[in-house]
Amino acid sequence: MTWLRSALFNAAFFAFTAAAGLVCLPLLLFLDRAGALHLVSWWAGRVLALLRLLAGIRVRVLGEELLPREGAAIIAAKHQSAFDTIVWLSLLPAAAYVLKRELLAIPVYGWWAAAAGMIPVDRSAGASALLSLLRAAEGAAAEGRQIVIFPEGTRVAPGERRRYQPGVVALYERLGLPVIPAATDSGRFWGRRAFRKRAGTITLSVLPPIPPGLPRAEFLRRLEEAIETETRRLLDSGGAGEDSPP
Repeated sequence: MTWLRSALFNAAFFAFTAAAGLVCLPLLLFLDRAGALHLVSWWAGRVLALLRLLAGIRVRVLGEELLPREGAAIIAAKHQSAFDTIVWLSLLPAAAYVLKRELLAIPVYGWWAAAAGMIPVDRSAGASALLSLLRAAEGAAAEGRQIVIFPEGTRVAPGERRRYQPGVVALYERLGLPVIPAATDSGRFWGRRAFRKRAGTITLSVLPPIPPGLPRAEFLRRLEEAIETETRRLLDSGGAGEDSPP
């Protein structure tokens, strides 16, 4: 049953994404950034509905009241699954993901990501990549966007940890915004590179914001401790806690 449900979801996901992206493609000639972001957010909501209907995976959000309803913010989120690259589009009013520049080269997906104002980073560019990230993030913050960054820089399997990358610290220092940590157990249900999707409830836990102005080392310590402690708690407890739908 798990294999069948996974196959149905994967087929529906790719078919819907391709169809929606191509059918709406002419709109890119007329839409501004806000319009493109609205359509991308609509797509994310439909994908989450397909995930629930076909794969039996639901989503609950702990601490949703801590998320901004408007205005600029930084969300530093644990990244275990491709799910994490979708869900924030449905939770935030104007999400701007920090993502690998190579993703913009993917036909249809990359065109929409660029039109919606996502923030690409060229990992091979060294120090200039960080400068490019900061310039783009400043523009996004000026537009009142919520910048979503995965501090480890890549998907990490449940129970594993990687060193936090300097990008999140640079954003914190340059933008002077609170950073909202977020933990998840998404990898238990939608694996890092797995075809199979296991039915259940993904928990996304939004944690109290870290105020601006802390020394670099103190900020990074508090961020990592918050995210990793809560992620471990979710994995150990099966995600128990109060919930609210995205």
